[in-house]
Amino acid sequence: MSRFVAVTAVRDFEGRIRQAITGALHGELQTLSPEVLSGGPDDVFKQLTGAPPEVLILGPGVNPEDALKLATVFDLQYPEISLLLVAEPNPDLVLRAMHSGIRDVVTSEIGVNELRILLERACLASASRRRGMAPAAEGTQDRGRVIAVMSPKGGVGKTTIATNLAIGLGKVAPMSVVIVDLDLQFGDVASGLLLEPEHSITEAVHGAASQDSMVLKAFLTVHPAGIYALCGPKTPAESDFITAEHVSRLINQLASEFKYVVVDTAPGLGEHVLATLELATDGVWVCGMDVPSIRGLHKCFSVLRELQLLPQGRHTVLNFADRKSGISVQDVEATIGVPVDTVVPRSRTLPFSTNRGIPILQSNARDSASKGLKKLVDRFDPQWIAAPQTKLHRRVVVS
Repeated sequence: MSRFVAVTAVRDFEGRIRQAITGALHGELQTLSPEVLSGGPDDVFKQLTGAPPEVLILGPGVNPEDALKLATVFDLQYPEISLLLVAEPNPDLVLRAMHSGIRDVVTSEIGVNELRILLERACLASASRRRGMAPAAEGTQDRGRVIAVMSPKGGVGKTTIATNLAIGLGKVAPMSVVIVDLDLQFGDVASGLLLEPEHSITEAVHGAASQDSMVLKAFLTVHPAGIYALCGPKTPAESDFITAEHVSRLINQLASEFKYVVVDTAPGLGEHVLATLELATDGVWVCGMDVPSIRGLHKCFSVLRELQLLPQGRHTVLNFADRKSGISVQDVEATIGVPVDTVVPRSRTLPFSTNRGIPILQSNARDSASKGLKKLVDRFDPQWIAAPQTKLHRRVVVS
């Protein structure tokens, strides 16, 4: 599918669009001649392959009058398509473009980075409109799964599990996954994904973003693997300005827009973690193969049972699994009181990928750890869920 369509004869600008898309945004670009402006949407679609585009770029090198006429028809017949006009902006043109349904008017001198951000937000707007046009009866089915990745103690590889889970789910549902860094003081999602976010969760829970999902999406960072990230605060002090109510509202907003919301929580059971659990459909519990981690998880389960905050979906991950640790999987299960669903063996490749900021499931490296992580991702794949499961929580063995 051609996700982006540009009506222009200016090859230099076409090249800049391709640079903006490559490595950052999913989808392809198809370029059409300005002559197509004399027709209507049907004439445009006849020259395209596959489904209609998400973003239609008009210009540069086109007659603004013709572009505005075509934009008006598109806005009436296909409001889910985001329209961009490339021309020298002036107050009169911007006002007329807004009345024609055009999202943005930009100069042809726009840089690649600014163009990438513009296209990213146009895609988010298109996706939001498509969901808004869905039949009302399907509204309850559109809410995404909220997956809380948790551990009572730090140092068990929770963020590594969360980032790989998000990358894996991105292959199942491209551009429909968002990972949220809820370790508000010392979160590492940004470094784990090699991102340099322009915005953080602090900005996303305040102001207009907390009331409007469209504004909220502007604070997300796009990852090349086809997922979105909402990274943690820039300084630990900012966490004081984020309450449990902020977290609840944020998760509800994201769950209404994305198929999967992966939340990398802080260690322990603080107010932000409890607010997440109240809305979570699934809990991924990460445990190391050491006595303090195992006992901590046992206490965590006990407390959450009393509070009745255990999510319906339970997925227990044994990380850093090693037969030489002196502890068996059976010992772990006997202590925590639930089966271990996924084992991620101790691996040299996994910490190396974490240090590089490229999750192992993104690099497609062949490793025993990647096999365990893929099994975890499969538990959220609709095809896996639809298949008959004789044992949802099967006994696992450390090799």
